[in-house]
Parts: sequence; structure tokens; C-alpha cells
Amino acid sequence: MEKENYDILIVDDHQMFIDGIESLLIGQDKYRIKYHANAGQTALDLLANHEIDILISDLSMPGMSGAELVKIVKEKYHDIKVLVLSMHNNRETVGEILMSEAEGYILKNTGKKELLKALDRITEGSTFYSKAVMSLMLEKIQKQKQVAEETRCLTERELEILQLIVQEFSSEEIADRLYISKRTVDTHRKHILKKTESKTIVGLIKFAFRNELVSPS
Repeated sequence: MEKENYDILIVDDHQMFIDGIESLLIGQDKYRIKYHANAGQTALDLLANHEIDILISDLSMPGMSGAELVKIVKEKYHDIKVLVLSMHNNRETVGEILMSEAEGYILKNTGKKELLKALDRITEGSTFYSKAVMSLMLEKIQKQKQVAEETRCLTERELEILQLIVQEFSSEEIADRLYISKRTVDTHRKHILKKTESKTIVGLIKFAFRNELVSPS
């Protein structure tokens, strides 16, 4: 069940950035910035003593990197949603964050609208990787590459649905696009999770990239 309010911890070594995010969320009753930290270890100390719902973190920080922080948080605090907000948009960095199973990744030059969209999507149980970020992961993947052996368990329809899931289509949107019912989509989604031994949607995205099952749109 979706909550009415979400408490946020922001981690960045630039106070001006923290102040900027706070200003963007003024008047948003759904999202409340409760804590902020200027270093990864400080953030972990706060998490050890306070409950939060969302972690918004930069990547480049002194001491513990943002990537290290995200990995630790996802391993220790399974219920916390993680949104990375960074200037880094290289494929290696994006891949590292994806493998850590962060729910979202947007660039620091994003606007208020995309920030709120990202927060809404991750609190709804989905993911949000901005188009600029996703394009980095997709641009070198060829459409005609041979499907890896472990993907042969998936039917053509399941592969089709998996690609739409990676593109962040909702079950309703997939149903409309493929002219099938939402119930059928949900059934396929369950089968895909089971066959790929994935526990989450982020796990499915990792599976798709690892096996090069997605191509540029």
C-alpha cells in the first residue's frame, strides 16, 4: 500500500546542491526531507539511528563514494528506495549503479518535473532511469545479437514483454501496446521473474542488459 508521506535523506558534499533539492520539494507534502549528510559514512550513521524511506545520493564524494554507499544501503536496508542524482553519465558508472539495484538514476541538470516523476515512480514500486542515462546502456547493443543460452527459456512473447518492462512501461501500458489484458501481462511478468530467477524489476533489467536483450528505441 502506497504511503502518504515519504521521509528523505539527501547525501551530497555540496551544501548548495542539498539546498537546491530542498527548494524544489517545497510545498510537496508527499516528500519530506528529514535529514542530509555531506559524506557517505555520515549517511550510514544517520540510517543506523533513524528510519527513512528514500535516499537521494550523489556519486562523487570524499571518502566513501556514492556507488559504495548505494551498494551498502541496498544490502542492509532493503525497504529504502534509492535515487542517484549525479553529473556522471558514462556507461561504466551507470552500469555500476544499476548492478547495485538502485531504483532510480537521473542527472543533476534535470528539472523539478523529472525529479518528482522519478520519486513518484520509485515509490510506486517501479524504477526511473532518465532517457539520457538509459541511452548510454542501450546505444551499443545490437538488435541482431544471438540470444544467450539462459534466455532460451523465455517465449517470444515473454521476451517482448521483458523489453517493454526495461523501457519502464507499466502493466497497463504493455497491455494496451500488445492488445492483451493487464491480467495476462501480470501472469507473463510472474513467469519471467521465475524463469530468470529475478526477485525484483531491477533484477529483470540487470538480466536483460547482461544478456543483451534490449536495443535502442
